Amino acid sequence: MSDPLLLWGIALIGAALMLIAIEVFVPSGGLIAVVSGLAAIAGVVCMWRVSTIWGLAGSLTVVVLGPAIFFYMLNILPSTPAGRMLMGGASDEDLAQSELAIRRARDERASLVGAEGVALTAMRPIGKVEIDGNRYEALAETSAIDQGARVRVTSATMHELKVRPVA
Repeated sequence: MSDPLLLWGIALIGAALMLIAIEVFVPSGGLIAVVSGLAAIAGVVCMWRVSTIWGLAGSLTVVVLGPAIFFYMLNILPSTPAGRMLMGGASDEDLAQSELAIRRARDERASLVGAEGVALTAMRPIGKVEIDGNRYEALAETSAIDQGARVRVTSATMHELKVRPVA
């Protein structure tokens, strides 16, 4: 493996594969892809000049690994900050704010457990309740609850509020 053409061929094909991976993340208008293609062609030509076996190996490497790396990087792209920016997705700050808002809403709902209120409608088993001046849709945990009855929250999730009559 001391033939300089073989070393150049391997180095050029390696550089071409790295460049095609970089092309996915660095918007260059296709310039990096063109340079990658030229490097791949030069590397394959160098390897063909060494021997037929090396030429076939280099050609197969470029034909198989080039597209495989490119499509793998495209698959990863949406989860990167640059990919979200290119695809018009939410930024990291927007995602953090959204997660914080969801956490606050979940905590607010959880704080309702044990609170008392009034059934605004008959609950058979679903109806409206008023707790601390706010209206919620709730599920009667045990049996039907009449309109105007006092209720206590027994469990609260983001999607469901369970109540039972106050004894």
